[in-house]
Amino acid sequence: MSAATVATAPSSVRAPRPAEATATATDPALVRRAVQAAALGNAMEWFDFGVYSYIAVTLGKVFFPSGNPTAQLLSTFGAFAAAFLVRPLGGIVFGPLGDRIGRQKVLAITMIMMAAGTFAIGLIPSYGSIGVGAPVLLLAARLVQGFSTGGEYAGASTFIAEYAPDKKRGFLGSWLEFGTLAGYIGGAGLVTLLTALLSSDDLLSWGWRLPFLVAGPMGVFGLYLRMRLEETPAFAAEVAKSEKARPKVPLREMIAGQWRALLLCVGLVLVFNVTDYMLLSYMPSYLTSELKYDETHGLLVVLAVMALMMIVQPFAGALTDRVGRRPVIAAGCAGFLLLSVPALLLIRQGSLLAVGLGMAALGLLLVCFTAAMPSALPALFPTRVRYGSLSVGFNVSVSLFGGTTPLVVTALIGATGNMMMPAYYMMAAAVVGGVAVWFMTESAGRPLPGSAPSVER
Repeated sequence: MSAATVATAPSSVRAPRPAEATATATDPALVRRAVQAAALGNAMEWFDFGVYSYIAVTLGKVFFPSGNPTAQLLSTFGAFAAAFLVRPLGGIVFGPLGDRIGRQKVLAITMIMMAAGTFAIGLIPSYGSIGVGAPVLLLAARLVQGFSTGGEYAGASTFIAEYAPDKKRGFLGSWLEFGTLAGYIGGAGLVTLLTALLSSDDLLSWGWRLPFLVAGPMGVFGLYLRMRLEETPAFAAEVAKSEKARPKVPLREMIAGQWRALLLCVGLVLVFNVTDYMLLSYMPSYLTSELKYDETHGLLVVLAVMALMMIVQPFAGALTDRVGRRPVIAAGCAGFLLLSVPALLLIRQGSLLAVGLGMAALGLLLVCFTAAMPSALPALFPTRVRYGSLSVGFNVSVSLFGGTTPLVVTALIGATGNMMMPAYYMMAAAVVGGVAVWFMTESAGRPLPGSAPSVER
């Protein structure tokens, strides 16, 4: 075990209370490996989501033939959203399992399933080849992905949070979402490259498969990294409390026993994921299908915004360690409430400069969430139920509000004809997030609930 116990106060001065008596000293090299392995898994997950979102128009033609482009897009996003319906089920299975057998083992399982589901999409025949079987197989692959990702984010954020020293948890946790952005950029960049190099016929017949097939090698490498890791010090200490095997934590304890923290988690995840999916998943299709913006230029703008977010991400994570998670998240909520409409009006101007400025404004506001949430969310729950409770709260919120964002907004625009619906939807999410921030407790620089203080060796 790479964690050691050190005294935090000389015994000759006074007898410290048990909570003060010891601290976990973490090995910086091991912490870096833990962050890398967790971030890579997140990158692979969002590589898939990025590819699926950015190539949605093509997938609609491959799997859902129709004379109506809007109907095709709705069908494609419907399959996208279906995966989120099983995410809570995956969270209910993998979360408690992670609290019982360990974070590292469960994260290895989710990596295998994510890679297999994504790779399988690249092998599915088109609707023209096998008829209705094509969208059925696509849906099945998406359900496998959704089930596995139900245990991925909560496990990865828990893994980093439990390894990180208290004073660096925000900075280290921010690299999880750095992986998200890297995955999106990888997926979007590959789609952009294929769109530029291939003819429309080639992209439609075979080119769309290539991004999904990349998931196979990525998954093998990610699994290798995760299998080399040790269990987190916090979980190891929790196991050491029991002489026998870890008892199964009742689901009732994870939910009813943590109801207040779960409500806060749902609210925070709602604003985080609605704005995340709106900007990174929906806006490329919005620029192309609703505003008739050039597809390649639209993707390049989004890529540039994500690159900007990646640059800012670690600095914003470090900022949460200095000023706290609450002020940073609150600033993001206030920004989306006040600036969503002006930003979307800029985007609707259509010029490259206007679109870039509007998207950049939304991207920088989103960094307030991507930098703070990976460290703020695990701190809502004690070690004994952290993986399970966070999995349930995170995935319920993502399933109901985050993953359905592209589908709901597309449907709202179709029903009302109001092209400002994306802005109104983000503003509503910001209000909910603001309420959650008001009631949450600051966790920056403090030990995780149920864990000893953690310092860097």
